[in-house]
Amino acid sequence: MDNDFKNPSVKGFWWKRFFYTVTGATNDYELGPNWFASVMGTGIIANAAASLPLLSDKLHGFALIVWCFASCMLVGLVLATCVLLLKRSNVWKKHFRDPMMAQFYGAPPMAMLTVAGGTLLLGDSVLGQELALKITWILWFIGTIAGLGSAIIIPFRLFTTFKVRPDSAFGGWLMPVVPPMVSAAIGAMLVPYTPVGVLRETMFYLCFSMFGLSLVAALIIISMIWSRLAHHGTSGTSRVPTLWIVLGPLGQSMTAAGILGTVAEGAVSSKIAYGFELFAVLYSVPVFGFVLLWTCLATLLTLRARRRQMRFALTYWAFTFPVGTCVTGIAQLAHHTGLPLFKWISIFYYIGLLTAWTVAAFGTTKGMITGHLFRPPPPTVNPIVSVKEPLEIGE
Repeated sequence: MDNDFKNPSVKGFWWKRFFYTVTGATNDYELGPNWFASVMGTGIIANAAASLPLLSDKLHGFALIVWCFASCMLVGLVLATCVLLLKRSNVWKKHFRDPMMAQFYGAPPMAMLTVAGGTLLLGDSVLGQELALKITWILWFIGTIAGLGSAIIIPFRLFTTFKVRPDSAFGGWLMPVVPPMVSAAIGAMLVPYTPVGVLRETMFYLCFSMFGLSLVAALIIISMIWSRLAHHGTSGTSRVPTLWIVLGPLGQSMTAAGILGTVAEGAVSSKIAYGFELFAVLYSVPVFGFVLLWTCLATLLTLRARRRQMRFALTYWAFTFPVGTCVTGIAQLAHHTGLPLFKWISIFYYIGLLTAWTVAAFGTTKGMITGHLFRPPPPTVNPIVSVKEPLEIGE
């Protein structure tokens, strides 16, 4: 490690001196909203394991451990963020004004919602059902309000303030608008715990409304990303992993549709409930086809960027949560159809999720040890430009 980055003269407790000395970080370290993607990517492992066909019972202990770890990560990041805001609020203001970093303000609410889902699915064995349910409701309310805020404020700033070029559309644009879809899925799990009658019916329809809010916005952005790739190509930089975020709203919408179809019977009239259950299959099967297509395209584009020496960045966590939502979405499809094909494909995606988490966690740990993930990124002289490979003579 380069000694120029070390800062052994820092005053304070031994752990603070150790942190700055070993990692080489400086007092200018930054902690942005993109760090919460690590909580999303870790928590979804537990949630997916709890709903995985054929293996959920066998993976219960593993899922519980992962949920506890994700919960600790969430608490730690929230505390670290509060300390940073009290000492240097200008850091998050700077991120809020940055056209790329501002998109990741959708990550904190999704991190809360992911842990909320794990708390409801797994927390009762540690916390008891009553306390687990209370924590789930609190996290859901906070995550939903913050998520709706990000879905409104960040696109508004994109429309009115941020300067973008024709090739600026990237997967990160989905981050602010996906939280309501996560709220819809976790909220659907809470529908049976809502008082019977008007409140439960209202909760059900609010969740389905958030499903539509997020889905329509996501489809528009996905179309813009496809257009950018077709007209301008890819950047080949660490922005490429954000292409996997496209799977996030797709998989999460399948999850939300599936759970809403399951809980509809106790929330709305039987006639309408049958329609929602039917919609879960009619919607999810076509989306499943596009999920397979985008998985192949994103894999090829990632391998292409990797061959061009794509460096590690926190964007690697985009490999995790979106793939995890595909696991839960396909698992819901397996639940409603009973088809073995969907059961085994959900397991295949879960193996991919574990592999992606290992890569992202290893790179993050290495970056924390060396300290470069804590240091402010160097100022960008030239914008990230997407380019295509030149055609060979005769093509």
